[in-house]
Amino acid sequence: MSVSRPTRRAVSLLCVSIALGACSSDLSAQTTSARGSSAAASPEPLVKNLPDFSPLVDRYGPAVVNVEVVEKAQQGQGGLSPNDPFFDFFRRFGIPGPEGGSPHGNQPPVRGAGSGFIVSADGYILTNTHVVENADEVTVRLTDRREFTAKVIGADERTDVAVIKINASNLPTVKLGDPAKIHPGQWVLAIGSPFGFENSATAGIISATARSLPSDNYVPFIQTDVAVNPGNSGGPLFNLYGEVIGINSQIFSRTGGYMGVSFAIPIDVARNVEEQLVKTGHVVRGRIGVTIQDVNAQLAQSFGLDRPRGALVSMVESDGPAAKAGVVAGDVILGVNGRAIERYGELSGTIAAMKPGVDASLQVWRDGRQRTIPVKVAELKEQVPQQAKSSGRQGNRTPNQPDALGLSVRPLEPQEKEQADTQGTLVVEDVTGAAAAAGVQSGDIILGVNGKRVKTLKELQDASKAAGKNVALLIQRDDAQIFVPLKVP
Repeated sequence: MSVSRPTRRAVSLLCVSIALGACSSDLSAQTTSARGSSAAASPEPLVKNLPDFSPLVDRYGPAVVNVEVVEKAQQGQGGLSPNDPFFDFFRRFGIPGPEGGSPHGNQPPVRGAGSGFIVSADGYILTNTHVVENADEVTVRLTDRREFTAKVIGADERTDVAVIKINASNLPTVKLGDPAKIHPGQWVLAIGSPFGFENSATAGIISATARSLPSDNYVPFIQTDVAVNPGNSGGPLFNLYGEVIGINSQIFSRTGGYMGVSFAIPIDVARNVEEQLVKTGHVVRGRIGVTIQDVNAQLAQSFGLDRPRGALVSMVESDGPAAKAGVVAGDVILGVNGRAIERYGELSGTIAAMKPGVDASLQVWRDGRQRTIPVKVAELKEQVPQQAKSSGRQGNRTPNQPDALGLSVRPLEPQEKEQADTQGTLVVEDVTGAAAAAGVQSGDIILGVNGKRVKTLKELQDASKAAGKNVALLIQRDDAQIFVPLKVP
């Protein structure tokens, strides 16, 4: 199962209508009458009428545009544009793209299409980055069939938000809403150009808010069941007040086509990106220098939390803002400036939205109690991915027998420790039982148990015994650190 951009595959939708009725029993009615009491009235339905979206479409549909892109073919994708809905599918799964172009390798220009919406009367338009990236030409078509050549003002890959501009005036615009006021179950409407069918409206409800996707930790997505297909990308998601609350961006699919789960970028996130792109051409984000993960039920029990919540710190960057403030691995960040953090993705988005240099207050859970830690936010610098370092494990030492966790470990040799660039001193040689079931692997370096650092086999055994049935094992694998919850039998 994968999260992907919408793909060009038609999907048949089977709509099933179920009528709910009520019946009464003559016998019950007679009995009630005989007792001298009136029959109980049928309960009032909670939903009486389905919404009529036509006034919304009439008013704001003209502010939704079709975005057509012409770009050069990309090397190695057989003529598929990165904007083509199938491009991401092939790239994600390592499948060679369909052949295209001439037999001599001269690829013709490729075309893509998406949607956008006008946010200012002088021609600024919001859309998705994946709609306009690598574009040689961008053409915007309005509902009155006028066409304009657009300029890409800026595009932000992390949030998938882009700003384009056309030279026009007195254009129809949308009204922006507040995603903080939305709730699951509310009706929403998408307008876009699925499969090139311009100004198509599809409706549904909000399924969830603040969704974190594996590849998008900086966006608290709005999940809906609105039909979103190829060409809808970059289009607006409206609430019943006619306000844009999000930008339709991704779908969750087994086939590459719409399957009832779509995701939109909250408009406040997009608006922040838009303002920076228009003003400076790039986006500045905050950072505090931590690696985080979600808190599940086992981890919550391991750290003494009343329930799963917050963002668990698995690694703290040395000399980073968080390290200077005293944050340590094993801390659970429950809030920022008084705003509760339920899931780890909310922390990334909250910190990223802050301006570098400002002071933030972290509400942190440590050693069974909550404390407040002030931290100064720094600027997030885009980094070039580096190849993970080899741990150089030689296996020239005899490991101990498996413990209660199912771990056979041995001390790291000095050369191994240097090659692995680690503060840990114990490496897993073999794994069975609870550790194997939890996903611990041979070669993992053991750093701590339930937030306590361990450096020797005895410290590991003592910490494991003290943890009881719920153990949060902090490991290093290559260059990453993560807490692994173990359920001890």
